[in-house]
Amino acid sequence: MPLTDITIRNAKPGNKPYKLYDGGGLFVIVTPAGSKWWRFKYRYESREKLLSLGVYPAVTLQEARARRNEAKGLIAHGIDPSARKQAVKAAVKGEMENTFEIVAREWFIKNKGFWVDTHAEKILRRLENYIFPIIGGRPINQVTAPELLKALREVEAKGIPDVAHRALQNCSRIFRYAIATGRAERDTAADLRGALVPVKSSNLASIIDPKAIGALLRDIDAYTGNVIVRAALRMAPYVFVRPGELRRAEWAEFDLAGAEWRIPAGRMKMRQVHIVPLARQVISILEDLRLYTGNGRFLFPSMRANSAPISDVTLLAGLRRLGYTQGQMTVHGFRSMASTLLNEQGYNRDWIERQLAHGERNSIRAAYNYAEYLPERRRMMAEWAEYLDGLRAIRD
Repeated sequence: MPLTDITIRNAKPGNKPYKLYDGGGLFVIVTPAGSKWWRFKYRYESREKLLSLGVYPAVTLQEARARRNEAKGLIAHGIDPSARKQAVKAAVKGEMENTFEIVAREWFIKNKGFWVDTHAEKILRRLENYIFPIIGGRPINQVTAPELLKALREVEAKGIPDVAHRALQNCSRIFRYAIATGRAERDTAADLRGALVPVKSSNLASIIDPKAIGALLRDIDAYTGNVIVRAALRMAPYVFVRPGELRRAEWAEFDLAGAEWRIPAGRMKMRQVHIVPLARQVISILEDLRLYTGNGRFLFPSMRANSAPISDVTLLAGLRRLGYTQGQMTVHGFRSMASTLLNEQGYNRDWIERQLAHGERNSIRAAYNYAEYLPERRRMMAEWAEYLDGLRAIRD
């Protein structure tokens, strides 16, 4: 006799599990603890098998019968319901283990050793702030172009379209990594080419007029803010390294007696050791600064914690405090300043490029050429420092 909802609801637990049959292989097991489990008994390839259909009352009598009928339909088409259930379960588990965020973090870990630390931090922060909250939990092989575009549109809405473009590039590489590892079939990010607001390319602002450079140097000397910020800004035009390389400088990297700053490969954009000859003016700045930060790790520690370096925003704020707008001067602009004027003064272009630490296309040669033209660069850096001092001294 078929079961009724009342019969199942009123079934009391016994000392042992017992069964209530509905028909067509469907029955309920009532356990001593009072649980009521739906089961479907069937034969497949001459073997008797059981399929779990859920727990009553979460799965009602009507739903259990529908599931039984669905299983019978599979059997009629030569499909084992238990095997299919396991396959579906495995597929779901596989998707949850291959979400966009999981694959992206795996890609990041495998590649971060090829990036300078600051670049790696920016990539991860970009993904965590803008991409993971929207599509991070989705199986990577199910992420659609509209879903990704939604995340990127939110970045554009914040007024940072350049970040949206970089995030799209990162996502494209993540999809290609997923394809290579068998977890996706195509690069969904490729469908968004042309979908983002174009970014106007612009060079980082720099002062290259000698008279204006002199005024800038005098303004930095007169800076009345934090002594660490002042020291960093005073040092920047003499060494013209990248802002991240400057603010992360560590005392252990400096040989003041040998007048040399050796930046390890791990902190350089091109992953190559970089030697910066130190003019006497730089050594003077460092000797003064050592009274303030010489007992710590960083030349320019954060104002909040000595265990971290000063931020790029803080250095930029120093220039703004001096009255220089974004369109006039940036911290990176000291590099353009040196490159432009040193080339104009006729210094060997190879010396300049090596001192700017621009990449060497031949990676094998690059591993050994960090000291290339070092005597010539020492002279150039000393003469450059004297030239800057001369500009500082010229007044209207």
